[in-house]
Amino acid sequence: MRKTIEPQMQLGEVDISKIEFDPRSRDDIPKLLKGLQYIYCTPRLRGKVFKILEEIVPPSTDANNGRPGMELWKIFVLGTIRLTCDWDYDRLKEMADHHMGLRQMLGHNLFNKKDKYALQTLKENGPAGKF
Repeated sequence: MRKTIEPQMQLGEVDISKIEFDPRSRDDIPKLLKGLQYIYCTPRLRGKVFKILEEIVPPSTDANNGRPGMELWKIFVLGTIRLTCDWDYDRLKEMADHHMGLRQMLGHNLFNKKDKYALQTLKENGPAGKF
């Protein structure tokens, strides 16, 4: 069962629209996250992205049954950053588990360091089992 994004924020979570990035950073990650933030904060763009993502969920998937899957927003963020930065899944896991800006973009509570991604979860979530 897939949600587009978890609508209820948890204690310690930062609203995606409020995430701040160093404007002087020349690294590619903050620039990419800023672009994802723009997509998220622009309802027309976000709607188009979510529509495409919903279309790629297999039709046999029942939204009302089964264990919760990774939210479509997380799949989009992780897939975009993996492909843009040309990372393998081990690098993606390391960054998703420890990079503060990326974790905020994924909607994680910064106080809870226990929220980690399993390597297999990253490999299996996404269109056709890959990002």
